[in-house]
Amino acid sequence: MLMMSPQEQAALFAQAQSLHAAGKTGPARDAFQKLVLANPGHAAAHAFLSTIAFENGDTDTFLTHTDAALKLAPQATKLWQAAAERFTRTGHAERSLQAYDHLIALDQKAIGPKADKARFLQGQGRFDEASDILRKLLKRHPNEPELYRIHFGAMKPRKGDPLVRQMIKLWNNPRLNDLGRVHLGFALAKVMEDLGETGKVFPFLKRANAAQLKLAPIDPNSKDREIDAVLKAQSGDLSSIGEAGDPRPVFVTGMPRSGTTLVEQVIAAHSQASAGGEMVHALKQAYARFGAAEAMKSLDAAKPEALTDYAAHYRRLAQRDSGAQGGVITDKAIQSYMIFGLIHRAMPGARIIVVHRDPRDIALSIYKNFFAIGTHRYGCDLAEIAHEIKRFRRVVNHWKERLPGVLHEVHYEALVSDPEPQARALLEAAGLDWEPQCLDFHKAKGAVQTLSLAQVRQPIHAGRREAWRRFEAELEPFLTAWGDDPWD
Repeated sequence: MLMMSPQEQAALFAQAQSLHAAGKTGPARDAFQKLVLANPGHAAAHAFLSTIAFENGDTDTFLTHTDAALKLAPQATKLWQAAAERFTRTGHAERSLQAYDHLIALDQKAIGPKADKARFLQGQGRFDEASDILRKLLKRHPNEPELYRIHFGAMKPRKGDPLVRQMIKLWNNPRLNDLGRVHLGFALAKVMEDLGETGKVFPFLKRANAAQLKLAPIDPNSKDREIDAVLKAQSGDLSSIGEAGDPRPVFVTGMPRSGTTLVEQVIAAHSQASAGGEMVHALKQAYARFGAAEAMKSLDAAKPEALTDYAAHYRRLAQRDSGAQGGVITDKAIQSYMIFGLIHRAMPGARIIVVHRDPRDIALSIYKNFFAIGTHRYGCDLAEIAHEIKRFRRVVNHWKERLPGVLHEVHYEALVSDPEPQARALLEAAGLDWEPQCLDFHKAKGAVQTLSLAQVRQPIHAGRREAWRRFEAELEPFLTAWGDDPWD
C-alpha cells in the first residue's frame, strides 16, 4: 500500500478531479489509481475510475471499480443511479434491475427510481410488469403528468380505464404548467387514437407541441450552418485508409420514425450481428477529435493515425454498448448521416444503410411523439418538420454523389409490403448471408431503448402505411411547406 497522509490524499483527489474536468483523462486516471493504491476504501476515486473506464469502453475495469464504489458507498443515490444506467448500456440487465431495486429501497417514497425501473422493464419487453409499477405510482400520485406518458407510451388503455378520467381532470387544471402540458398532451393524444377518437388527437398534440416549443425554441439556421460546415470539412479525399476492424459497424440512418429500428432489428436477428441501438459515438467523437460543428477541421488535415485511433475508439465504445466481441454491430444514431465521409474514410468495411419512408407518415409520427426537451426541436412544428426532412434528403443526395455505390437505400413501405426480398437485399448490403430468423426478429429477447419499443415486439406488417391519410386536414401546414417536392 502506498503511504499517504489524509492531507496528501485530499490534495491528490482535488488534482485528479481538475484533470478529469479538463478532459485530461489519462493523467486523471493515473492520479485516481495512485489514490486507490494509498486508500483502497476511497469510494469517490473508485467512482471516477469507473466513469473513465466506461467512457473508454473498458467494460471489465468499469465493472471492477463500480463494484468497489457501490460496496463502499451503499447509500450514494447518484452512484447507484449512474450504475443502473451504465449496467443497461453494457448489457448487464439483471444488475440494472438490482440497482433500481436498491434505489427504491433507499427511498420507498421517491417516484423517480420506480419510474426508472418501469422504463427499464419496458425496454426489456416486460410491459405488464412495468404497467403494474406505473399504475401503483399513479394511484398515489395522480398529478404527475410524465407517469401517464411513460405508461401509455407502451400500453393501450383499457376500456373504461379510470386513468383516462384522471388524465382529463388533470388536463383541465389551469395550474398545469408547460412541462406538464407537454407530457400529458402527448399521452392523451395517443390514448385518444388508441380509443378510436381521432378527432381529439390533434387538439392535444397542438397544445403539447406548442408548450414544448416554448421550452425549447427552434433555430433552423443553426442546423443549416452546422451541416454546411461539417460537409465542407469532408470535401477532400474520402478514400478509406487502414484495414477493416472487428467488430464491423453497420450504420442505419434515416429520419426519426422512418423505420430505422425495424431495419436494425432485422439485421440484429442474424447470428453474426448485434444491435447497438442509437449510439452517438461516431458524431460525438468526431466533434471531440476534429472540431465541433462549424469548427470542424478538414479531414485532409487529419493524420492517418488520428483517423485509425478514432475508428478504434469508436469500436471499443460500440462493443461496450452491444456486448459484441466480433461480427457486425448496428448503429442507428440519426445524426451519423452528416459524417458518412468520415465514417467511410476511417472505418474500412463499415456499411451504410439509409431508410426512407413517405414524408407524410414521418411528419405525422414525429409530431405525435415526445422527444426529450431540447432534442429534435423541429418536431414541434409541422412546417419545420418538412424543412428538416428536406435537409436530410439534401445531405443523403450529397453523399450519393460523393460516395457512389456506398449507400444502400431501403424503403420502409417496400420492406413491410414484401419483407423477404427486401430483407435479403438488406442483409447482403450489411455483408451478411441470408438467415430466415431475420424475419422473426420480434421473438428476440434483447432490450430496445427507442420510441418503437412496443412495435418491434411485433412481426413485420404493412398496417402502418399511409397512416397520414386519417389526419390529412391536420397536416396542412406540413403539406404546404413541402410544396411541390416529390414524395418519393
